[in-house]
Amino acid sequence: MDLNVLTAPLTVQEIEWRVQSQTKDGQKIIVVPYITNRCVMQRFDDQFGWAGWQNEIKEIDGGFLCTITAVLPGGEIVKKTDGASRTSVEPVKGGISDAMKRCAVQFGLGRSLYDFPKVLIQTTDKYIPDWANPLLDKMVDKINSGGTVRDVVVLKPEHAKSA
Repeated sequence: MDLNVLTAPLTVQEIEWRVQSQTKDGQKIIVVPYITNRCVMQRFDDQFGWAGWQNEIKEIDGGFLCTITAVLPGGEIVKKTDGASRTSVEPVKGGISDAMKRCAVQFGLGRSLYDFPKVLIQTTDKYIPDWANPLLDKMVDKINSGGTVRDVVVLKPEHAKSA
């Protein structure tokens, strides 16, 4: 079974970057890429057809389990399950969304994000500054086009001025 739609490189629109932590000196933040839940739904629709897959959410202690069931072209049914905790912002919606995204990774969607470099952004803020977003997009495009990127990338405000 060729899951080329699910495993195709993620576009900048399908990725959201989140702050994972701040460095001990407070001068940089570490950001990590995630797939969006809209990406999951669209890619599954494109791969299996609108009626060719479904998801089921079960509430468990502290979070949610998502099972995605897909019907392959030959009629074989495949089910995969993964879970996530309630989130700090919109605990139910966020937890369900995260469980679904984690489950989609079981099918190969977004698995390539684990190969992305460690990304640090030079800022004392606790959020991603506006100047950094175009640089993150440019890095994703470079990775998707087969370009090489260092294992650790540090984005600085002066990089945005020269971009």
